Amino acid sequence: MLHNIKKLVDYKISATDGEIGKVIDFYFDDDKWTVRYLIAEAGTWLNSRKVLISPISLLKPDWSEKALGVSLTREQVKDSPNIDTDKPVSRQNEEQYTNYYGYPTYWGGGALWGEGLYPMALAPGFGGYGVNRAERERELEAYLRNERERHRNDDPHLRSCNSVTGYHIHATDGDIGHVAGFLVDDQTWAIRYLIIDTSNWWMGQQVLIAPHWITEVRWADQFVEANVSREFIKQAPPYDEKSELTRDKEFSLYRHYGRPGYWHDSDEIDSEK
Repeated sequence: MLHNIKKLVDYKISATDGEIGKVIDFYFDDDKWTVRYLIAEAGTWLNSRKVLISPISLLKPDWSEKALGVSLTREQVKDSPNIDTDKPVSRQNEEQYTNYYGYPTYWGGGALWGEGLYPMALAPGFGGYGVNRAERERELEAYLRNERERHRNDDPHLRSCNSVTGYHIHATDGDIGHVAGFLVDDQTWAIRYLIIDTSNWWMGQQVLIAPHWITEVRWADQFVEANVSREFIKQAPPYDEKSELTRDKEFSLYRHYGRPGYWHDSDEIDSEK
């Protein structure tokens, strides 16, 4: 199911033994366009410190109560690496984080989360390996150890959703609007669409653009380059945040742009079954 990220802000995050705090922002990477961390502001019990919560630790959300549970204790969160979320998060910061929680690194492999599609598969003790689980875990750990070393000096490509909101959108033939939000898949935590507000260019509306159609993000200039024309965006099916985005509506959107849907990607077919 797809969720508007701005509606997840202020969701309560609870550990196995009590409340941690509330969601205030998200870090996504602009390579895979996937949310890597929720930024939570802890309550008075931790002096309102900002902490990172990986989707790897998330349990089944309670959407009706606007609550996200995690498979962590408050003590674990309290003793986690103190990462300044007001500054860029380095690969070294991420390694400290993953090593502390015992998570494999997500940046090894070609899928959204290492070699897999779902973040939960990276959780310690995940039972999805079948009868050869022990052998599979040894192979995976050796592979990820090599990938960790190979990518040690990489740019982690992490960006704040709050920071990117408001960036201008450049179509192939001129400006067309600005980023108003993001729609995220609650199973894979992949960003499926950017919500584009076109009202500053004409008496427009909100429309959707898929990350696959973005050719460049210029962080210094605060704009996003999209490989679609102004007319295509102008004539695109409108997005109404009060109405559920069904698969039929997604089909209509992709037919309009003449592009293949993300659900046809061989790496992601299972997520739509």
